[in-house]
Amino acid sequence: MSNKSNNQGRAYEFAWIEILNQALSEFGATKIIKNSGLETNRRAWQKIRYEQQEIYKISVLSTIKTVFELEPLMIELENDELTLEIQKDGSGIKGDVRDIVIRRKNLDWEIGLSIKHNHDAVKHSRLSHKIDFGSEWFGKSCSDDYWNSVNPIFDRLKALKIAKMQWSEIDKAESVYIPLLQAFMREIIKSCMEDKSIPRKMIEYLIGIKDYYKIVSHDDKKLTLIHTFNMHGALNQTSKRVVSAITVPKISLPTELVAIKFKSNSNNTIEMYLNNGWQLSFRIHNASTKVEPSLKFDIQFIGMPPSVVSIKCFWNRI
Repeated sequence: MSNKSNNQGRAYEFAWIEILNQALSEFGATKIIKNSGLETNRRAWQKIRYEQQEIYKISVLSTIKTVFELEPLMIELENDELTLEIQKDGSGIKGDVRDIVIRRKNLDWEIGLSIKHNHDAVKHSRLSHKIDFGSEWFGKSCSDDYWNSVNPIFDRLKALKIAKMQWSEIDKAESVYIPLLQAFMREIIKSCMEDKSIPRKMIEYLIGIKDYYKIVSHDDKKLTLIHTFNMHGALNQTSKRVVSAITVPKISLPTELVAIKFKSNSNNTIEMYLNNGWQLSFRIHNASTKVEPSLKFDIQFIGMPPSVVSIKCFWNRI
């Protein structure tokens, strides 16, 4: 992700926590927890143009009523204080992908929001000569067969880096992308055959281990999407006074790898099909113009279970 995109994402997070705090204060005591993440996002907000700030505000305001309908406990009239907190970046590494966490201490209740601006990528994981993706993704180290396949490729890339070569000067599809993806697929198949929990762990790595709402602003479409990731039943709880008008079912995580293959007519993208409705694409690409022994995945969902509810919030309805 570029610095510009990163700053825009942080500014959009700041818009969410500020407007959410203002809206929730009408129902009771609220507080934004001050931390380094909040200040970083505040600085990003201050750097963007006024016109962009107004767009972000509209995006949030178009969606906030629906969030309240989904989560009656957010607006429950209680004597306790409701807190909002920006998560530190390191939380995502540990499996918690939520950007904003809302809590009620007296109720022992919390929910999270994952905030995205103009992109719906799941992860930007990497393959490199140092990264053991199996250990990172599902707690099982990559096999010797995998390393024996990929090390010659990365060794060549290290030599090309020393020679200050650029990706445009080499046949990256045939010599890098295809053999790396083939080795990656073989390792995924092998791991899934040896351990039946791998499909579930892969999805948990990609979507996180905590329940949350993923909120994605599409500025050009004047549309904000809400996706529900209710793995453990923490979302959509009924309050004392209100039953949600929208039902958020629990998600069934995958238990089986059905297929993994190259996308039709592609030399840099593979598709993974898991049971219970999970389908993903993995596009590998170089993240810089100069050759380096590291490549990035752009991972996207191409299919999700019907239990992942997707709600469209159009801006022209506010």
